Order: sequence, then C-alpha cells, then structure tokens
Amino acid sequence: MNIEIANRLVQMRKEKGFSQEALAEQLGISRQAVSKWERAESSPDTSNLITLAKLYNISLDELLNTDQDKFESSEPMVEADDLDERVENEAVTRDQSESESAASSDYVNIGTKGIHIKDGEDEVHIGWNGIRIVADGEEAVRIGDGGVFVDGEDYSDYNWKADGISGFIVLCVFMWLGAVHGLWHPAWMLFLAIPIVSSLFHAIRTKNARKFAYPMLAVIVYLGYGFWTEVWHPTWLVFLTIPMYYWVVNWFKTHKEKWDEF
Repeated sequence: MNIEIANRLVQMRKEKGFSQEALAEQLGISRQAVSKWERAESSPDTSNLITLAKLYNISLDELLNTDQDKFESSEPMVEADDLDERVENEAVTRDQSESESAASSDYVNIGTKGIHIKDGEDEVHIGWNGIRIVADGEEAVRIGDGGVFVDGEDYSDYNWKADGISGFIVLCVFMWLGAVHGLWHPAWMLFLAIPIVSSLFHAIRTKNARKFAYPMLAVIVYLGYGFWTEVWHPTWLVFLTIPMYYWVVNWFKTHKEKWDEF
C-alpha cells in the first residue's frame, strides 16, 4: 500500500476516536489486519474500503486521495527501504522492552469487570464485551459482538436462530432448578450449553469440525472446574487449547484432501 494512504488511514481512525481494536470490530477483522494497513504492509480489499468510507462518512475518492495539502504527514517522507528498516528496528526495540518487563507485569485479576490473566506473552481476558486470548504476543482468539475469530479467521458462522427452542428449554430447566432446589448457581451455566449444542449439530450437518463452538466449551470447562474446586490458576491454560483445536482440525482437513487425491 502507498505510505501516504496508510498515513491517511491512521489519521482518519484517530480523528474518529477509534482504537485499532475498535475499528477491527467494526469491520469484522483482526486488529493485526488494521495494523498492517497502517504500516503499509498490506491493503484493504474493496469491501473494507467501502465500509471505511461509510464509517468515516466520506467518499472513496476522498479516502484514497493522496493530496498532502490536508493530510500531510508530520514526518518527512522516506524511501520504502528506509521505512521498512525503521519499522523493523522499532519492532525489535519494542519486543525487547516488552520481554524485559513481562516477568514483572504478570497478574491474575478476577472481579466484577471480568477475568484478566497475564503470564509473559500469554493473556486471557473474559469480560462483558467478550473473550480475548493472546498467545506469544499475538491475538489467537477473539469472541465478541463482531463474531468468533481464531488467528484472524472468522469462525462465527453459527445458526443462532436455531438456539431459540433450546434456549427456551434451558430457561425452563434453569427456573425449575432455581425455584425448586435453590440451585440458581451454578445452574446458570446451562445457558452456555446452548451454542455448544447448536454448533455441534451444525458441525455434524456440514461435516466441518471448525463449525463447532470449541471456544465456548473451553469457557464451560474453565468456569465449571473453577467453581467446583476454586482453582482458577492455572486452569485458565484450557483457553490455550483453542488455537490447538483449530490447528488439529485444519491439519486433518488438509491431509484428508491429500488422501482423497490418491
């Protein structure tokens, strides 16, 4: 991508008050994708450009116009090779700084705002706005209003409308357990089983294991074991199995296609 357009994307995002993560959620993509646009390492496709123009309330011509009278960078333009070298040096410096402070910034925080855990370059955040998991400094899983993303790929193609019937059944069972037996807690965890059942049937019907809501299963295992034993750390490591699950599924899918060729 042209560095001038990349600078424009940064400026337009900041003018609208979006963080990279907030913009990524608006577009339904990963934060890394937005970061690459703004570093001129990749370009938005036509669909994302149209969405950006609508989001910023400007035309495509205005979005892609490289006239620097209005959007002149605060830094002098540099050659592409020099820019790449500078970005690489900044990344190395940042990584070194983060690695030096990682050990002293580890934490486990469980409260009204959610569950937040950091162990080196691995992070787990569970809150009202969703679930976010970082492995080795890179976002591995994000579950929120924007969908379900694993390593930047969208796995949110679930049939949520089919959850209505199972949701009603779960609600009736929950009310019965709560009113009759006083088991309001942890009976509320039954609601977490709704997407599990729905996605399981969807995965079986499409013969695609990637459609199964494994991230939600990891949440149930984590909460269930935590409430039962009151051991929250290091039980959170179950979330690190999420990218492993999709890696195994993709591995079997790839090798099955190769086997079918013979």
